[in-house]
Amino acid sequence: MQKFDYIVVGGGSSGCVAAAKLVSEGDASVLILEAGYSNKHPLLDMPPGIFKMINGSKFMRYHKTKPQVHLGGRVHDIPQGHVLGGGSSVNAQVYMRGRPDDYNEWDDILAGNADKVGWRWENVLPHFRGMENNNRLNNDLHNTDGEMLVSDPGHVNEFSRWFMQAVQAKGEPYNTDFNGSQQRGVGLYQFMNRHGKRSSSAYAFITPLANNPKLEVRLQCEVTRVLLEDGRAIGVEYRNASGELVSVFAEKEVILSAGAIITPKLLMLSGIGPADHLASHGIECQVNLPGVGQNFIDHPEVPITALANGPYGYFKQGEGWRMLKNGLQFKLFGSGPITSAGVEAGAFVNPLKPAELPTIQAFCVPIVYLDRDTVNEIPNDYGLTITTVVIKPKSRGTVELASADPAAMPLVSPDLLKDEADMQAMMAGQRFFIDAFEQAPLKRRIKQIALPKQGKAVTDEELREHCKRFVKTNYHPAGTAKMGADNDPMAVLDSQLRVRGCIGLRVCDMSAVPNINAGNTNAPAMMLGSRCAQFILENRD
Repeated sequence: MQKFDYIVVGGGSSGCVAAAKLVSEGDASVLILEAGYSNKHPLLDMPPGIFKMINGSKFMRYHKTKPQVHLGGRVHDIPQGHVLGGGSSVNAQVYMRGRPDDYNEWDDILAGNADKVGWRWENVLPHFRGMENNNRLNNDLHNTDGEMLVSDPGHVNEFSRWFMQAVQAKGEPYNTDFNGSQQRGVGLYQFMNRHGKRSSSAYAFITPLANNPKLEVRLQCEVTRVLLEDGRAIGVEYRNASGELVSVFAEKEVILSAGAIITPKLLMLSGIGPADHLASHGIECQVNLPGVGQNFIDHPEVPITALANGPYGYFKQGEGWRMLKNGLQFKLFGSGPITSAGVEAGAFVNPLKPAELPTIQAFCVPIVYLDRDTVNEIPNDYGLTITTVVIKPKSRGTVELASADPAAMPLVSPDLLKDEADMQAMMAGQRFFIDAFEQAPLKRRIKQIALPKQGKAVTDEELREHCKRFVKTNYHPAGTAKMGADNDPMAVLDSQLRVRGCIGLRVCDMSAVPNINAGNTNAPAMMLGSRCAQFILENRD
């Protein structure tokens, strides 16, 4: 029998961190089982590679939603990383933690638990700070000695600068650090890269342990279930790249970090979940946890696209000569547009109550971004795309089993913008940034707003339909195996990320959060991996 101290299921953002810390700080033997591929690929490494990957790649797994009735029956994709490093290997690399209130809220939700550990900002900040190696900031909030390389953008497009100035013209402050003392304002993001190369959790945490015999990584290994014996997780079963079914065993614990769509699927395939749902697929219920697969949260995004009145921005689609020029500059000198992730500037605003906490995050992309939803809607030209995102959505969806066959994709219903409060927030955000196109200096470079086509004159009903037609994932699924209070029947985990009713099984990815943080989720996922390792190491026999 193959035995390890710990088995980590899913070598994504959180799993890599948890595994590395258990090996390096706990001298434990750890096996990472990753369903996807190696993270070592030139397109994955360079900052703008995401734009080549997002609409079709073996490094992404595309989950199709159930028809969304409230969106007129639309079906849309939720791409997730299918590669070592998970989302950190395929995302746009924005480094964002959220705000202190996010974690104080988690702590309040968990108040009164018998196993109570702190989840307040002061409890999680040391993990964020400890992992960070920042190229500009070094203070009470930031660090220069961690594994994760965090940097200012290597290149800033002129459209990004005009965007920032236009939002300032609307009264928003310039923010030099979205992870600083306040989130509100407009400014440049920081990114998880350095000198034009991605710093994923795989590179930052796993590559340094490549020669450590305590860590083993197996790729293209799809876990089919957790093995349970007398209420304890003793190992997992997986299918390898050759199609063989293999069992491996954990002397101490199994840690699920397969993401907020696959982690609940694995729990249910293992008999852990809503008893009636499991019975409908002929799965014997081992632990009745009604909350598994519920509380699905994601940040909804909707685009605004404007056409430029000149050759501004990075390129227009198919402009091979310009991309070749940029590629040569990057190859020869390590500089130029390819050192940018394509999203350099952004903003956090509250369009209705500016002095209160932001409700909307915006990403400024200096191209006419044509994806599957918009390719037939917008001319291929120079321009600018701004995506508006509701950062504390109220809408909740579900992840369910399609069948008891582990090869079957789960049924996902994110229900984006289903709650009217989310729709109202999104419409307010859209209007705010549509108006930003009317502010100098951006106004002087814009020919017309192409999406929504009516631009500033759009009616409320037209804007609502635009949001319903184009809303999609911001690639931040969360909440489907949430931590909760002892008296919460929908709580799947206790405050130390342990699966209730099962010994030796934890979840350390974004499934675990009771509510989503206000901003990108990759850094919080890594923090969860770090805290999971901390809980284990502090309570070893």
